[in-house]
Amino acid sequence: MKLKKGILIVLEGIDGTGKTTQAELLADALREEAYTVSRFHEPSQSPWGREIRKKAVSENALTPEEELELFQKDRRDNVKRNIRPALERREVVVLDRYYFSTIAYQGSKGIDPERILRANLEFVVLPDLVFILDLDPKAGLKRTEDRKTRDLLFEREDYLNLVRGLFQRFEGDNIVHLDAGISIDRIHHQIREKALGYLKNWVISGVSIPPSSGP
Repeated sequence: MKLKKGILIVLEGIDGTGKTTQAELLADALREEAYTVSRFHEPSQSPWGREIRKKAVSENALTPEEELELFQKDRRDNVKRNIRPALERREVVVLDRYYFSTIAYQGSKGIDPERILRANLEFVVLPDLVFILDLDPKAGLKRTEDRKTRDLLFEREDYLNLVRGLFQRFEGDNIVHLDAGISIDRIHHQIREKALGYLKNWVISGVSIPPSSGP
């Protein structure tokens, strides 16, 4: 399926909402509809992204400013190396977390959300669709109990309540808030239908050439 431009679809929400699962399901569903899809996540595999994951297993391993700096450097690299090139190829990019997470998570640690937004707008590609999955932090933490490693920098109920509050404040024509407490299949159906409905407006229609009638 050829598109008039690359399309960036972002999935957001607190830990345990099922963003990664939904990103995978969406990417697979779009490929089944013949779209060319690239799926990325943040933190990425850059040196800064690896440093974030390394430090996240220890509570208070980084100050909020240090977290912000690492996330910004990682995102700059991800946009330059992965996201923008895929969009220039007119692909659909499905992204698990973006600058909305930085605003919500680091904003909940005392950094001005407007400052974070301004800093990101200097270099990011604006998303076409943003799905924000909403879930009570207690339920989200219950879902992440069995993970091999816990992100102690970010996975605390009192803190996640603040993060959730900031996520709930995002609004715009391209932002869709979804209840992450319902079944995986129902959430996927809602995301899939909304995404396909949006994408059809950007599909390059084929030109029908009538067969030659001959001499």
